Amino acid sequence: MSERGLETRQFGHRARLALSPALALKADDQAHAARTMWNLLHAWWQMMPKEKRTLANADAAIRQARQDIDFLAVLPAQAAQAVLKTYFQAWKSCWAGRADAPNFKARFRSTLTVDVPQGRDLNIVRVHRRWGMANLPKIGRVRFRWTKDLPVGKHADKDNRITGARLVKDPLGWHIAFRVQSLEPVPEPHQGPETGIDVGITVPLALSDGETYGHGAWLTAREQARLLGLEQRAARRKKHRKPGERTSRRLHHTYDQIAGLRAKAKRRASDWQHKTTTKIADTYGTVVVEALTITNMVKSAKGTVDQPGKNVAQKSGLNRSVSGEAWGRTVTMLTYKLARRGGTLAKVPAPNTSRRCSACGFTTPGSRETQALFVCKNPDCGWSGNADHNAARNILHLYRTGHALIPAAGRAVARRARRVKPATAR
Repeated sequence: MSERGLETRQFGHRARLALSPALALKADDQAHAARTMWNLLHAWWQMMPKEKRTLANADAAIRQARQDIDFLAVLPAQAAQAVLKTYFQAWKSCWAGRADAPNFKARFRSTLTVDVPQGRDLNIVRVHRRWGMANLPKIGRVRFRWTKDLPVGKHADKDNRITGARLVKDPLGWHIAFRVQSLEPVPEPHQGPETGIDVGITVPLALSDGETYGHGAWLTAREQARLLGLEQRAARRKKHRKPGERTSRRLHHTYDQIAGLRAKAKRRASDWQHKTTTKIADTYGTVVVEALTITNMVKSAKGTVDQPGKNVAQKSGLNRSVSGEAWGRTVTMLTYKLARRGGTLAKVPAPNTSRRCSACGFTTPGSRETQALFVCKNPDCGWSGNADHNAARNILHLYRTGHALIPAAGRAVARRARRVKPATAR
């Protein structure tokens, strides 16, 4: 941070690419070369003794591989170096307990990506109100949707610039994700009020002041019917496939259509989350949410052969609904948007926030009579109201009484996986 009250911030911006079939094929070739480079690095890592697993030896190995394997030459040298750095960083994250160990990347189950590490190689210009152009190494000049002002041309300097980018292919096509560095003023403390937020499925977001934010289905009825038909078609074709037989092109095409519809639903959900969290961050100075362990909430109820679970189908449907709401992504958006506006986000323990009466403070069995109705069973109280708003008020009460979790929400907590040596002992 400088003396003028400015600070350097890093953020990303994703835009849709408009590639011709020939350019899309070049991007596909580079992405598959990058995936192959990752797999070769992983095989090299498994073969080498621990004392020879160094960055210099790995760099020499990939240089030799680019000479011996012809199709790896389509990948720019800097992109190959980015694969090497990403692979080593994946192992560091594994040793620190933040992620699983790196593994091979399959052809059809991996996201295709290509790195452009140097922002100056992009040569970005704005050619139209809605379109910009960038230079992609060994691909050429391509157009992308201009939906956000980027620091290019006379607006770029050492403090405000694009430091790099990554090409990402999803079921909706190729996109480019820019890495942007900007110098922005330090925000003043947000003077907005405090609010607690209770997340749910029937009511996605309920605030302690009585405000609610909801949404409809992410897919239309026609799109849902088409998705169901595609899933049934894929199940039939998979059922008639012999064990070990290679997946047919028709089945892969059906999988691509299913992935396209699901990606469309995810894009609509993300759009709603961005708009909703922006409105909340503009309005409130402090936002309090529950510290939910979502991975435990969506565990299967199938059980074992000896002890089978109960209501397995119902629990599976609930798990899909919870995953579809993407509560973790909502909290992530709130965290950085509040920080940019001078606000704060806090997390409080989740137990009993839905069972406690926000009026008298007692927790009595059976107070939540329905999904939407809360009636306090305390004879001296008898308060009734919306159950989601009652939970949101309890969440805010926990924060005001000093039950906010430390460290603050949004800060990564380093944890070491079990039976894994710390990085300093390797």
